[in-house]
Amino acid sequence: MPIALDISFAALTASTESVTALLTGTDAALGTIGTALDKASKGALTAASRAADFKGKSKAAIELLAPAGLDLQRLILIGAGSTDDEGGQDWVALGGVAHAQIMARKTKVASLVCDVPGATAAGAMAADLALGALLRSYSFKKYLTKAGDTNGNGAGDGHLEKLVVLTADPAGARQAFIHAKALAEGIALARDLVNEPANVLDPVEFAARARKLTKVGIEVDILDVEAMEGLKMGALLGVGQGSAKPSRLVVMQWHGAKSKKAKPLCFVGKGVTFDTGGISIKPAAGMEDMKGDMGGAACVTGLMHALAARKAPVNAVGLIGLVENMPSATAQRPGDIVTSMSGQTIEVLNTDAEGRLVLADVLWYAQDRFKPKLIVDLATLTGAIMVALGKEYAGMFSNDDKLAAELSAAGEATGDKVWRMPLAKAYDKLIDSKNADMKNIGGRFGGAITAAQFLQRFIHKGTPWAHLDVAGVAMDSNKTDISQGWASGWGVRLLDRLVSDHERNDK
Repeated sequence: MPIALDISFAALTASTESVTALLTGTDAALGTIGTALDKASKGALTAASRAADFKGKSKAAIELLAPAGLDLQRLILIGAGSTDDEGGQDWVALGGVAHAQIMARKTKVASLVCDVPGATAAGAMAADLALGALLRSYSFKKYLTKAGDTNGNGAGDGHLEKLVVLTADPAGARQAFIHAKALAEGIALARDLVNEPANVLDPVEFAARARKLTKVGIEVDILDVEAMEGLKMGALLGVGQGSAKPSRLVVMQWHGAKSKKAKPLCFVGKGVTFDTGGISIKPAAGMEDMKGDMGGAACVTGLMHALAARKAPVNAVGLIGLVENMPSATAQRPGDIVTSMSGQTIEVLNTDAEGRLVLADVLWYAQDRFKPKLIVDLATLTGAIMVALGKEYAGMFSNDDKLAAELSAAGEATGDKVWRMPLAKAYDKLIDSKNADMKNIGGRFGGAITAAQFLQRFIHKGTPWAHLDVAGVAMDSNKTDISQGWASGWGVRLLDRLVSDHERNDK
């Protein structure tokens, strides 16, 4: 879905005709423009701050209506806090806050002054503010037929259409915004995919949308059922065999590194476009949310768009296994034994533990074909991870301390936070089977861990790997300053930051 908000950057000016929102520093300190406006209004900004006990705390805001001496209908002061405050000077989040404050006034054209005393890297700061505003502006109203309707993600006809960000370094902001806009587009794509109903977005349609990434330079291959049968992907195909919608495996490649021989960074996403649980059917309550059981695949698709749109100087591969898990006369049964592409056999004791079956074959294929530098998979895999971590963190499992540390650092930097969970041989006995090499469930306890332990059996020796269980963060997650809808687009910023860190380290 195209981003509707038009963002531009301009130089700081003391003109009183273009200011709508003004960021302030700690203790309501005003920058150059704020000081000029305060002087022109004979101290109205300072007086209003004192009267409202506004001290510039992060995300706090006050509004001045028709301030004396200024040719303005309203002026919003927004606190940026300090680096000592929790969340203080998180420019992306503050951009979301600014957008929300402006939207609440139903203003269609606005400007935002980012001239905070003590702030550095003005161009990067302005670009981050713009990114936050873009992400907050997202809404999914594709299926609303009445003008002015809203689904809680945004407003109706009174939405913000144009935002001018005033900064001391507009040229630097425009350069930094190339990356930020690519990220916003990737996140919007991921959100769109998760928000789509399953009667629209089946495996074939998802694959068709992924193919559109060729427009930004991604090389896309789509493997159909026959091709996957030839590769002996019995685990993935078993999940989709009960659906009238055929399964697909999509391979997206970005060749951005100077050396064609550079090993790619590899990302794998679970793409169950609807999960009934199969024969082990889920309860009816909440099953409608299972249209989002492809949040991992949506993230990988959005990431690949972002990398190509910003022309990332790396080689990267995104693979998504797309299936629909349905009960029918042809569906997989509890007790069936399937043979994965790796040759390992799996006893399927519960057909609702299907995502790990999909990932087993895609992970093996990814390593066999691409010999990646590292591999990260994302999956809305278990409810157990939400019992452990709620909706604040994704669960992270990894066989490599360096990769785990990189992901943790990227999570802290972007707000897409991960929490490392254990992997240990002691858990293997829980998924050992008397009838096959393994079973697909491990019992009541440690469900997220045994799922990750299962996946680890499909990782080649020596390959750095991380598994992210995103069941609590990809959909119906906690609302934030930059995400107000049902689909969050979680993970695109995280993995883009991981890639960016590797770009810097590889120079």
